[in-house]
Amino acid sequence: MAEQSGGKAVFLTGDLMRHVTRMSLTTSIGLMAIFAVDFIDMVFISMLGNDALAAAVGYAGTLLFFTNSINVGLSIAAGALVARELGAGRTEQARQFGTSVAVLGILFGLTVSVIVLFNLTFFLSLLGAKGEVLRLAARYVSIILPTMWVMAVVMTGMAVLRAYGDARRSMQATIYGGVANAVLDPILIFAVGLGLDGAAIASVIARICILIAAVTPAIRVHQGFARPSLGQVISDIRPVRAIAIPAVLTNVATPVGNAIVIREVAQFGTDAVAGMAVIGRLMPVAFSVVFALSGAIGPIVGQNFGAGQFDRVKKTFLAGVKFTAFYVCLMAATLFVLRAPIADLFQAQGETRALIYLFCGPLALASFFNGVIFVANASFNNLGHPVYSTWVNWGRHTLGTWPFAVAGAYIAGAPGVLLGQALGGVIFAGLCWFLVRRVVSKLTAPQTVDPFAGQNRLQVLFGRRGW
Repeated sequence: MAEQSGGKAVFLTGDLMRHVTRMSLTTSIGLMAIFAVDFIDMVFISMLGNDALAAAVGYAGTLLFFTNSINVGLSIAAGALVARELGAGRTEQARQFGTSVAVLGILFGLTVSVIVLFNLTFFLSLLGAKGEVLRLAARYVSIILPTMWVMAVVMTGMAVLRAYGDARRSMQATIYGGVANAVLDPILIFAVGLGLDGAAIASVIARICILIAAVTPAIRVHQGFARPSLGQVISDIRPVRAIAIPAVLTNVATPVGNAIVIREVAQFGTDAVAGMAVIGRLMPVAFSVVFALSGAIGPIVGQNFGAGQFDRVKKTFLAGVKFTAFYVCLMAATLFVLRAPIADLFQAQGETRALIYLFCGPLALASFFNGVIFVANASFNNLGHPVYSTWVNWGRHTLGTWPFAVAGAYIAGAPGVLLGQALGGVIFAGLCWFLVRRVVSKLTAPQTVDPFAGQNRLQVLFGRRGW
């Protein structure tokens, strides 16, 4: 495994497909550890024999996804800035950026947690939760949400590790947390008898484990963080903001789209919502490699961009798309073969089973288009065009979701909602392909400053970049 300890950039040489494959697989293994525990959570909760519990987890997961999107956006800023500075040979500035993003993540995590907790019933009601399901979802969220600041530091630490090319330790951190969660789940849910509360408490303890496992090597092995300084954080706000705000907005769009879908599905009953909750846990386990692409491709693009190796930047995007196509086809075939055992595992019947079968069939192939969007967003964020990611994601999860989901619901019920959502993804994947091709074709000189510093944003988008 390629690793670094002194600020060396490892992605400037070597086979790009090998880099993409290694980073994607190692990053995805870590993600899969977390997603697999969520999957096991849902299996255990289904064993309790109450569809309201599964539906509650579905609503809670959508809201927690929304809050965690802020952390994802900040980690994207950390990864992009650190990788770019390492590629340019500015290791001290890379440390400062990592530290500043971590501090800002703590502040945002604490602030957002307080705001959401005081308006918890309101937010869950907007998603369509009612009665007992609303009460259960609110209790679940209230246990996990106060650790949002923990996840902010966790995700920044893992982004820093990946920026240094150390995907192995980033992966290990999430595996440790996943193991802790998997061990605690049956103990707290069944042995102690805490039920849904037990699943939430296990998740909190797992987050703390990941925090220790991610930050420790980032500091000890790579010296990836500096001593926090208020003055340095304030001075770094501008370059961090240039990437973080569009990245946060980009990632917030995803739970907005999910909220639209789950609200449309909710009109078809608790069984349909339970089916969505199962799919929501199954999808990231099956396609963790696709979900990992943004974090995996970003450091490769960022280091080569910082070093001015633009031909490798272009080839990295194409390698990411080819890798996505191969993996999605392989996993879609696997899901199709295993669709009946998967449905049986959740004791799924009726509408719940129909939705699981749909996902394990044609919808699985649609994950290729999600992968193209992920690779494109990573390219935009690391090439000084994070606002493109924002436009694409919001378009995909609003105009590319709501009208298609509504039409699908009218034509084919709950399955039509998912099919409509998938169709919107196809359209916006095509748009991403077009935009990335244009962006990389205009790269002619290294970028050594914040793309938005001292410039009008419209000049950046349409003037200075040759558009």
